[in-house]
Amino acid sequence: MSAWARSAYTVLAGGCTNCAIEASPSQRDAGRRHGATLAMSIRIVTEPPKLLDRVRQAIRLRHYSQRTEQPYVSWIRRFIVFHEKRHPRDLGEQEVTAFLSTLATRGVSASMQNQALSAILFLYDVVVGQRLAWMNDIVRAQRPVRLPVVLSREEVASLLSHLSGPVWLMASLMYGAGLRLLECAELRVKDINFDRGELVVRDGKGGKDRVTMLPGAMKGPLVAHLTRVTAQHEADEAAGRGSGALPGALRAKYPNAPREWAWQWVFPATRFYVDPATGERRRHHLHEAVPQRAVKEARCAEPARSAWAQCRAPMNQIARDAHRRTALSRSAYPAYTSSPVSTTGADAVDTREQIESRRLPR
Repeated sequence: MSAWARSAYTVLAGGCTNCAIEASPSQRDAGRRHGATLAMSIRIVTEPPKLLDRVRQAIRLRHYSQRTEQPYVSWIRRFIVFHEKRHPRDLGEQEVTAFLSTLATRGVSASMQNQALSAILFLYDVVVGQRLAWMNDIVRAQRPVRLPVVLSREEVASLLSHLSGPVWLMASLMYGAGLRLLECAELRVKDINFDRGELVVRDGKGGKDRVTMLPGAMKGPLVAHLTRVTAQHEADEAAGRGSGALPGALRAKYPNAPREWAWQWVFPATRFYVDPATGERRRHHLHEAVPQRAVKEARCAEPARSAWAQCRAPMNQIARDAHRRTALSRSAYPAYTSSPVSTTGADAVDTREQIESRRLPR
């Protein structure tokens, strides 16, 4: 216990030592209890926070996304465990190089290795306060060049035909409006403008807002969906569970906004959860894994035949061309045919020059 805490405990427990004030026994007992609580709180406050707690605090002070905080903390923990739980200030460029090179040799992708490097650089630059020199000896994983998988209109229509309900609406909006999965799941009622045919994406990738189009074919189904969501919100409101989560500190600025219709999720979850900060039971937006599972099941329900058709089309074309060239060659060179060749009427064949002009380049 510090000297300040000890003096506070003495004043609370036995009265003032520099004056003639004497505490009663009941006051002395209460003072001991409060003094112990005060000393405990002082000890908790004076203890320095742990390293990972400092990392989380530094990330939140810079308003980084929660999806950035989680992998950063995970990579920093793995880095510390890799070096037998030594403190990062006792490590340097060689230890960082060894950790990242080990990731590359274990088959980690290039993007994950770059993410680990960013997390470690953030740890040293911001938390530890130590700048690392440039590390040229890192074994970097090569970023492969991949071709994107682009579905045709027929494939998209076949996929959407196996979906129904809010999942179909989410998939249609993502395809028609160019929304990412989380951008679609986190849509609120106020972000939809039916008059102008616009969708406002709030806090998208990189913390940026943008405006995109609302497909005209989706207005009717979206209005019908919001009608059902309105009835559900009114039932939740009557049961005292109609509050919604707000971003940042908007709840303190607008106390009534969590229950307003404009701030409700367009795609609410089917279950309730308890907010650890307020203790309220409320609905979150639909989890992003729900449309992912639905699309996977729809893809497995009826495999897309267009990809096989695209593979068969050039194969059939090649077979037809080969058959035609074989037939023309036999017609041009009678020595290779088993029957006489007619050169008049409907069975007449082309000359060798005409055949050669139509041959496909090899």
